[in-house]
Amino acid sequence: MASTNSLKTAMLYSCFKYTVYALLAFNIVLFFQEEMLATAQTFSQGIRAADIIQGFAATIDTAAWVLLLLLFELETSLLTANTLGKTRIRVSFILVRIFSYGFIGYAFYGYLIKMLLINGIAQFYDGDACSLIGQGFSIIDNLDQYPRLSAENCVPLNGLELFKLNGQSIIGSAQQWSAIQWLTWADVINSITWIVVVIVLEFDIWLQKKDRFKGRVVSTSKFTKIMLYAVLFAAAAYWGVLGDFLDFWDAFMWLIAFFFIEMNLFKVDNVDVVPE
Repeated sequence: MASTNSLKTAMLYSCFKYTVYALLAFNIVLFFQEEMLATAQTFSQGIRAADIIQGFAATIDTAAWVLLLLLFELETSLLTANTLGKTRIRVSFILVRIFSYGFIGYAFYGYLIKMLLINGIAQFYDGDACSLIGQGFSIIDNLDQYPRLSAENCVPLNGLELFKLNGQSIIGSAQQWSAIQWLTWADVINSITWIVVVIVLEFDIWLQKKDRFKGRVVSTSKFTKIMLYAVLFAAAAYWGVLGDFLDFWDAFMWLIAFFFIEMNLFKVDNVDVVPE
């Protein structure tokens, strides 16, 4: 009976884990749809190849991270040490790492450039915002949402000092621009924090492959990751309060996903829960 219950628990655990992974993969599509709409406004004169990373940073970032997540899952849970030791597997994993980290670094650059873009605003108008309807202006709704100025959304802007994004027809109040600028900072901080997390995680995986370190938890690494995950949790909470749901949902799901990787790494997943 105990063995049957353990098997059911393992199956439920694995089902939940891979459902989380699948939802993260689906987020690639959601981010692409959101950023496609946003770039129609922020790059209203057409997006160049050099601007793709700026316009689609979240899509590219998520795709690269999903690939890296799959790599970590294979390395810490699904493949045996003998399989991982084969030359073709090692070479394949190195190539996937180079590809993934290259695009993750590229996405960080995209977040940074996007933050600088959003900070490029200038004073534009102080009066009846509704008088600007029909002149091609959009307003700030969120970081990636800029609806057209209309009779419904212009009223809250009446009488406020409006600022316009340099080179684009996107307007908003000082408070709205301040909020969206902080969200771009959150993107940059979140991105660089995740990069540091995986650097530490790679170090932990390397230690696990060494017999003399196998099964040990390096206290410095553990403390560092607790601090890093705290920053990531704070970013997720910030998006939950001030950002849009997709950003919050994605950040929260990534925290869960890497919790599973941590479980794999310290042998809770593949020894205590999932049967061989």
